[in-house]
Amino acid sequence: MNIYFDNAASTMVREEAAAVMIRVMCEKYGNPSSSHNMGRGASSELTSARQHVADALGAKPGNIYFTSGGTEADNWAVLGAAESHKRKGKHILTSAIEHDAVIEPVKKLVSLGWEATFLKPDGAGRITPESFSAALREDTAVASVMLVNNETGAVNPINEFAREIKRRGLGTVLHTDAVQGFCKIPFSVKSLGADLVTVSAHKLHGPKGVGALYIRDGIKLSPLLLGGGQENKERPGTEALPAVVGFGEAARMGRIELDETAAAVRKIRNLAITRLAELIPDAVVIGGGDSPFILSLSLPGHKSEVLMTYLDGEGICVSKSAACKKGARSRVLEAMSLKNEVIDGALRVSFSRYSTPEEAEHFIQTLKRASQTIMKSL
Repeated sequence: MNIYFDNAASTMVREEAAAVMIRVMCEKYGNPSSSHNMGRGASSELTSARQHVADALGAKPGNIYFTSGGTEADNWAVLGAAESHKRKGKHILTSAIEHDAVIEPVKKLVSLGWEATFLKPDGAGRITPESFSAALREDTAVASVMLVNNETGAVNPINEFAREIKRRGLGTVLHTDAVQGFCKIPFSVKSLGADLVTVSAHKLHGPKGVGALYIRDGIKLSPLLLGGGQENKERPGTEALPAVVGFGEAARMGRIELDETAAAVRKIRNLAITRLAELIPDAVVIGGGDSPFILSLSLPGHKSEVLMTYLDGEGICVSKSAACKKGARSRVLEAMSLKNEVIDGALRVSFSRYSTPEEAEHFIQTLKRASQTIMKSL
């Protein structure tokens, strides 16, 4: 039985998205910037996809800018906002649990003379409004805190951060990486209150290589790239139209199915937790479990790599942390001040709309065998 429980890393492209991508590649292959018939047809597809992503975010299409993925969107948000708003000050507020696509640009800013504050999460893996408020300063030009953590599923109160900035009359630009929350938990750009919102296609059954950045009206960002006039002259380069329309279709369907999918996935997650407690009572569930799509667990006394190797041999795909870490120890779990044995035995299990209760049961049964087999071999 092959089981894919690494959906926080990437998801299977859904049939509807793949179908529109093939149609566009074969029939609408003109350049969207060209003025002839084929170009106009491609431009129409681009407009439609932008509308679908905007609808899923509760935004206007003109505020959606397509990128090569979440990493580019995060980089653009952090570096572009810092460059455009540095007159306010050179302090950036972020967290220790951010994706590297935010952490690394912040480190670059520090090397250029900026001061950064990295907020630590509470025991559930969340950044609290109190810690955000205490660290927010008059010279904080940019704040960037993710909506849903990609390792623990913890959901941060972005709307409360936005209200605090507004309450104090600060001009701080607020960015959130919402990649793990888009079409998975209910939100809109209005409900978040963020100025910049990053989303990506391949976490919601769209293709890899395409994402988007929502930019609120009135927010200026210095561009990362220089070149043509695409994306309202803000993000040059011929749009990857097949990927973009696949993204649009995945967002359209994801928006329609959000409540149904989230409810089904939560049942699977709850089942996994219940069976984990019954079959492996020493196992630890990490975090508050805000997002139903991510289950962070640990078998203290075991090594994540050994457990993953066993599971992989049984046809089960999970991870120990974010895929981009490539096996490195989880910075997120360290920031939560967990015991070393818990961090060293941690696994990230992430579900999708295609996951089933039978798969969850089989996974826990196999994990139990793994723990018993490995202990016997020590």
